[in-house]
Amino acid sequence: LLALSDRLDAFEWAIFVSPNAVNKALTLITTRRALPPRLGFAAVGRASVRELNNFGVSEVVAPARFDSEALLEMPQLENIAGKHVVIFRGTGGREVLGDALTARGAIVEYAECYRRARPRADPAPLLEAWARDELHAITVTSSEGLHNLCALVGATGWPWLKKTPLFVPHPRIAATARELDLSTVVETAQGDDGLIEGLQQWFSAHA
Repeated sequence: LLALSDRLDAFEWAIFVSPNAVNKALTLITTRRALPPRLGFAAVGRASVRELNNFGVSEVVAPARFDSEALLEMPQLENIAGKHVVIFRGTGGREVLGDALTARGAIVEYAECYRRARPRADPAPLLEAWARDELHAITVTSSEGLHNLCALVGATGWPWLKKTPLFVPHPRIAATARELDLSTVVETAQGDDGLIEGLQQWFSAHA
């Protein structure tokens, strides 16, 4: 990441897949150098755009739908053959964006600037809340996070997890939840606002 920072002028586009990617990458880069004036910025999601704004980047290509497929539909990324693109992300993750841009003729590099790992959290408070009937809904914002939650609660928490309404802001996460055989999966509009609205509507209807 440090070496890439020093040759950032070689790129036409910098793409950020999450607010974490923006914060981790630009915190490091801006302590070393100024951002190249001709570098184009693109991001997945409003939260990533807001984080870029915090670093003084005001012109950002971002889709209304918060995923890589929607970003690939943006006209600015259609005729990209021969352009150098850096994708800032955590370790691992989906390859859809890089593969599609490479297929369009772009020269793509990944800059991994944070580590993705299952949280080492104590599930006891969660299990105790379920046992006291104090946990009435769950929100999940990624398929990876859902898998991590299943592993975290284990066999003890699975019966509660299966019957607790799960609110998700993307059809891909909803599909993952149904593959895991969770009973009540509620797909909401995207973003935090979408999750809040979905929770309000569901509990109003099920009061």
